[in-house]
Amino acid sequence: MVDKTLSCRDCKQDFVFTTGEQAFYAEKGFENNPVRCPACRG
Repeated sequence: MVDKTLSCRDCKQDFVFTTGEQAFYAEKGFENNPVRCPACRG
């Protein structure tokens, strides 16, 4: 896995989806990448 740069659906800012976050998502069974940055999620 490598870090991925994604664009936030709400604020349009780019954010990094780190390998650690990707592993967490995979562990939880999530199949989709996040669509909002951490600031918009929080």
